[in-house]
Amino acid sequence: MAHDNPRRPVLVAAVAGLLALTASLAGTPAAAAAPGTPYLPKPAGPHRVGTTSLHLTDAARPDPWVPAARTRELMVSLWYPTGAQAGRRAPYVTPKESELLLKGSGIKELEDVPPDGLSRTRTNALEDAEPSGRRRSLPLVVLSPGFTWPRSSLTGLAEDLASRGYVVAGIDHTYENFATTFPDGRIATCAACANVNDDDFGQRVIRSRAIDTRFVLDRLTGPQPAWKGGALIDPARIAMAGQSIGGAAVPETMLQDARVRAGINMDGSLFLPIADGGLARPFMLMGAPSNDGTWQRDWERLTGWKRWLVVKGALHPSFTDYDMLLQQLGVDLGSGLKGTRSLDLTRRYVAAFFDLHLRGRPQPLLNKPSKRYPEVLFCAPPAKNC
Repeated sequence: MAHDNPRRPVLVAAVAGLLALTASLAGTPAAAAAPGTPYLPKPAGPHRVGTTSLHLTDAARPDPWVPAARTRELMVSLWYPTGAQAGRRAPYVTPKESELLLKGSGIKELEDVPPDGLSRTRTNALEDAEPSGRRRSLPLVVLSPGFTWPRSSLTGLAEDLASRGYVVAGIDHTYENFATTFPDGRIATCAACANVNDDDFGQRVIRSRAIDTRFVLDRLTGPQPAWKGGALIDPARIAMAGQSIGGAAVPETMLQDARVRAGINMDGSLFLPIADGGLARPFMLMGAPSNDGTWQRDWERLTGWKRWLVVKGALHPSFTDYDMLLQQLGVDLGSGLKGTRSLDLTRRYVAAFFDLHLRGRPQPLLNKPSKRYPEVLFCAPPAKNC
């Protein structure tokens, strides 16, 4: 988790500058690393992966960050199994989105990182490929990214889950990140960043994201789904994961929407405490070493199956694509997880959690430490090794 004080939601703003902070602590781009073409490693599952984007509009809700916008517009990426043998690989981000993200995060100040560097990332999913599967056969996982970071920041995880037979919906929470591009070419930037000094900012973000997620679930699983593959989704097997404040939004979403059967918080401070009544559905906390007390505060309020995993050597971006991709671009953030290790660990433990709780498949990996993944510590208060 980021080192946030749960009594000061303004520190959500620190997430926006975290890459710049860690880069400055590390000094300069890694001298031994020649920047190359960044890539996402191949997914581990048996299925090929397709992807598409949806532009959804909630006409019943004004935008929470731009009052002049009388509707809430969202961009959603879907990743899913496909039988397609060939096609165009989907872009990671546009060159302009890359530029705005790198500038907003402070990375553009470092040498040898071109403004369009992230847009060069090689993905694995085939753009607009035909989805495959039987009616109501595919579990659905919703992904919510960190504050100021777009839905694409979790592409590596999404591709892997889709290759294992999941439908994955990544949500851009409009005006909460550096760049969201709509089909007509409009680019929404971080209007919410102007509110980070408000005392209740973190709580507002979490509550808004819970509403966003409920709306997306309605549009994907309703009687007239917005996606042509909507009939493949099993509405009885829905889960959610998020990174940073996206992870902090998962418990609130689960409490507000019983369709979400299981959840994962990846390195997110719980700015909005879990209600006193607790959360009885399966939940996993997975993060970097931290002094954040919000996880300890709410641990006892998780009354169902639960795990608390701490990853040695991880940084806040290690639970996104960025730790790995920036290494590939020659930037040393100071992570102890080299190469693709950060994504490998995230993929493996997240998939195990969802396979257990949405598919009922036993997962010994989640029962005790693994020699194969020695970085992952099993923690619970008052474990001193975490």
